[in-house]
Amino acid sequence: MEYEIVSDIEVLLEGGRREGVYPGAVLLAASGGMIRLFTAVGDRTLSPCPQPMEKETLFDLASLTKPLATTLAMMKLVDAGKIHLDQPLEALLQQTVSKDKKRITPRLLLTHCAGFVDWMPLYLDLESVAPKERKAVLRERLLNLPVVYSPGSQVLYSDIGFMLMEWIIEATVGIDLPRFLEREFYGPLSLRYTDFFSSGVPGRFTQDRFAATENCPWRKRIIQGIVHDENAYSLGGYSGHAGLFGTALEVYKLTDLLRGHWRGERTDYLSPETVRAFFTRQNVVEGSTWALGWDTPSWANSSAGSYFSKTSVGHLGFTGTSLWMDLEKDVIVVFLSNRIHPTRENKKIRAFRPVLHDRVMETFGLAR
Repeated sequence: MEYEIVSDIEVLLEGGRREGVYPGAVLLAASGGMIRLFTAVGDRTLSPCPQPMEKETLFDLASLTKPLATTLAMMKLVDAGKIHLDQPLEALLQQTVSKDKKRITPRLLLTHCAGFVDWMPLYLDLESVAPKERKAVLRERLLNLPVVYSPGSQVLYSDIGFMLMEWIIEATVGIDLPRFLEREFYGPLSLRYTDFFSSGVPGRFTQDRFAATENCPWRKRIIQGIVHDENAYSLGGYSGHAGLFGTALEVYKLTDLLRGHWRGERTDYLSPETVRAFFTRQNVVEGSTWALGWDTPSWANSSAGSYFSKTSVGHLGFTGTSLWMDLEKDVIVVFLSNRIHPTRENKKIRAFRPVLHDRVMETFGLAR
């Protein structure tokens, strides 16, 4: 398939590499359901020697796991009537929960206002626990973890809440999250590269197919082909908040699937009504930008730039990944980079992302 060549965007991407925003990146942009730009720049790894970034490079998608895995599974279960968004946590898990968690529901977890802290170094405590027992130990701890605000009263982006979401899904379907997603979505869609590599790099890939991430101070090596997130790593390679790997093209295919359902052009995997509900900003807390498992553009300084409409949905990933879909203007932008290679202290991408998204919209004639 031939894609439109947009030279000024390629110049911008190369400039990002030269300025140290990332060693390398892959950009895929589509409008009207057609891919118009698909390009790679820079290197997927710098050590022990540079290797060029390729369109087919596999990325640690980091928190894109939340919308493209955990939230996708929740969409399916809500669509099937197996979970209701306002069911209490206690009923879903069939577990007694403390008084401060009685009001927690999937809606509050998906909109990051369930009361949980944003992040904790749980992996440090799990090191002394046998690997097969770690998820059970962690889940018991989560049930006893005090909330930091009353559920539904504030917004705090939280990995912890999505760890609980994984448990809710598993308790409902009776199998783990990767197998459920493979059965319901990834397998039927013939996605070859979208997966949780919990047992290390699969035999069908070589390690150098992956974009490298950090020279990890804890693991004392450059991470390539295994999950960067320490908590997900300690839990067997994935959890509800991180651990999904994929390519730009397959991220696009999943996003385009949801686009088709939102537009009512498809009804095979989900009902359009369910997708539209999940894509709608919830306003559980006044001023929150969160839809259900998806973010929407903030009023100012959005990573989506200045031209994405208010009906857009998207998400960012810590490793340097992002996904934005403008439902009104019918644009999808997948931008995958290895910005934390070799260190997470590189934060230049924050200023670069909105510039890139603006340039794409300008190129598509949608800068309004």
